[in-house]
Amino acid sequence: MTTNGAGESPNSDRWRRRLEALLGIPATDGNQIDVLRNGDEIFPAMLDAIRSSTRSIEFLTFVFWKGEITTEFANAFAERARAGVRVRVLLDTLGSRHIRKELVEQMREAGCDLRWFRAVDSPLTRANHRTHRKLLICDETTAFTGGVGIAQEWTGNAQHVDDWRDTHFRVRGRAVDGLRGAFIDNWIETGPLIIDEMFDTFPGHDSHGPSTVQVITGAAEAGGNDIATLLEVLIESAEQRLRIATAYFNPDDELAALLIAAAHRGVKIEVLVPGLHADKRFVQIVGEARYAELLEGGVDVRCYTKTMLHTKILTVDGLVATVGSANINQRSFQFDEEVNLVVFDPDVVAILDEHFDDDLESSEAVDPATWAERSIMQRAAERAASVVSDLI
Repeated sequence: MTTNGAGESPNSDRWRRRLEALLGIPATDGNQIDVLRNGDEIFPAMLDAIRSSTRSIEFLTFVFWKGEITTEFANAFAERARAGVRVRVLLDTLGSRHIRKELVEQMREAGCDLRWFRAVDSPLTRANHRTHRKLLICDETTAFTGGVGIAQEWTGNAQHVDDWRDTHFRVRGRAVDGLRGAFIDNWIETGPLIIDEMFDTFPGHDSHGPSTVQVITGAAEAGGNDIATLLEVLIESAEQRLRIATAYFNPDDELAALLIAAAHRGVKIEVLVPGLHADKRFVQIVGEARYAELLEGGVDVRCYTKTMLHTKILTVDGLVATVGSANINQRSFQFDEEVNLVVFDPDVVAILDEHFDDDLESSEAVDPATWAERSIMQRAAERAASVVSDLI
């Protein structure tokens, strides 16, 4: 869905200056943001951009699994490489370990430069630090990012149990440079950066649209990172409404306290997480260990019932939103390389809030009174999961 509105407002500018000052990362103007919902919108847009590329394609993902959609992407990459386009493909060694070997061979034989990010036989601390970024940059002018991996689970329109719910952004404008930088940041770990003027033209970016955008990357390292700081600033600065949709929910003590403090000062807080169709039950239990204190603190927690919810979206006060690869969990804050876009554009936020409202129609609220009477087995599972919560 494309926005055609006025873009940044005076209130959005206040948000922009706060985040620029606290994160030290400038935002860029003149970006076009297209919100793509679910595989039926996301994959055709990505494949069209790949097939239309004439110079370069740079692709990074954590998940490249199985299904017809993986063959479509491999075919598209291979066809462009044979046509003389420079195709760089970077896959996380752990996350994409289920990719079919024949697809890897097909892409490489066609001329794709396919590399693996961090071998899993490296020391434990390094093996546990993955790239979770999802990036596609075509001809240095069009980029995609969000929560979607390349697998059958993301196809369709979230109408069936097996079709996951997710959101991706298509970006044109100066923010593409920031996303490309996030790709290069991981790519150069696999070998020296070679600049080829035939493919690396570094085009200037004319104004493509009304959106002001900030690109935030999170590094896989001990301690806090910019993604964690971003979320803390957004929560602490919210005045009216905070909406979170996340696939994996595991806030630490500090983040939980910030959510409760925001609720106490009158902010309406809605957290939407996977329900019955969660793909990782143990991870879900880790998040459930926080429900009691959050519910008591005034946070509205809801579980998506239609299919697996894999979105990573946060909107604040109808003015600012962040979408990307990061979840609200410790993996995203400490262990994984992530990338998020912050969009200062009420029109884009309105689209995301509309989608959030649609998702609420297929959700069930976690009732505080009912949750207080949950079973002994559930409580025991929460205690057990909390032992390793810092790793998830």
